[in-house]
Amino acid sequence: MAIMNTTKTFAFSSGLFLLLMLLVSTLSNAQDNLFEMLREESGVTETALLPEKMIFTQRWLWGEKGLMRKTKWSPLTTEQREKELKIRRKMLKTHQVIGFVTLAGMIAQGILGTQLYNDDYSKYKFHKTIGNITSASYFTGAGLSLFAPPPLIHKKSKGLSSSQAHKYLATLHFSAMLATNLLAEHNKKLHRASAFAAFGSYATAILVFKF
Repeated sequence: MAIMNTTKTFAFSSGLFLLLMLLVSTLSNAQDNLFEMLREESGVTETALLPEKMIFTQRWLWGEKGLMRKTKWSPLTTEQREKELKIRRKMLKTHQVIGFVTLAGMIAQGILGTQLYNDDYSKYKFHKTIGNITSASYFTGAGLSLFAPPPLIHKKSKGLSSSQAHKYLATLHFSAMLATNLLAEHNKKLHRASAFAAFGSYATAILVFKF
């Protein structure tokens, strides 16, 4: 009986070991083929590791002659581009999360700012603190988007896509956000107007991208 149990245990262990080896081999092959699959889906050729069009921050940092290439921190190779795409995915996901946090901060600022505009200065310090936090989260999220590695290829679409609208609105709310911070201590009316412009364009940018 003991011999039979030992035989069954050995057979089970061997089968489990083979199954694990097969799973590891499958996962390894899948990882090796990830970049090739992405290239085929995007229609990118063997030598096209970067898209033709990139925003200036991406070109400055990740372009063929960008800082990451010159310093050899991230050489332009197939394997490295695969890693960059994973980094890009994480950065853009974090950008989205921070975006909702920033939107909540803007709403709070709108409520507090209206009270201050109506001569209720009891919450001035709180308004200033929330403003600093909101500005920090906004520019952190903007940095994650601006400096993320570029995609494999930019898809061309007819008409105005949600992605394009999101980018156009980003230019608007980025400018308005800068104006809001610069005018905070100099012109209350323009500060308020730019704050509402930043909120409106920012909220719309999130809506068009999500829906």
